[in-house]
Amino acid sequence: MTTATPKPGRYAIDAPRSEITFTTKHLFGLGTVRGSFRLRGGTVSLAEPLTGTRVDAVADATSFDTGNKNRDRQVHSKALLDTEVYPDIVFASTGAELDGSGVWALQGHLTAHGVRAPVTFTATKAEVDGEEITVEATATVDRYAHGVTKLKGMAGRRLVLVAAVRARRSDEDAAQA
Repeated sequence: MTTATPKPGRYAIDAPRSEITFTTKHLFGLGTVRGSFRLRGGTVSLAEPLTGTRVDAVADATSFDTGNKNRDRQVHSKALLDTEVYPDIVFASTGAELDGSGVWALQGHLTAHGVRAPVTFTATKAEVDGEEITVEATATVDRYAHGVTKLKGMAGRRLVLVAAVRARRSDEDAAQA
């Protein structure tokens, strides 16, 4: 059964059932690249009112995958993400807002390649099923804002991320309900 309003509390992100996909351009904008990252985990702390909600999540930079081994090896290298030194991509929200058309925006900071930069995720889907929530949100990330500036033209500057996150209310919060 799906309900419209989630219960306030702490929800643990179910990493194996969540995903981050992306699209970007390459070859001077002529080609489209699709790929994914795995989530390591995180939490969604739903507040009442929802504008006080916090999301903290960690993605595995070493899991960057486009299905092209040569491209993926280049992205993992020191030339781009340098995943040996920076294995995590971290998102920490700073606030949530509901716009005039009923769409939620989650502002925060994304730390990638050791550099923190602002980012806004816009919710495109939200469902509640008992003690579980599913949220899909999109954001555009400028890799230059994170100091990843090599291979201009060959690798796209902006990535459109789609985070499909499932989270389950923590046992402690569920027991108190």
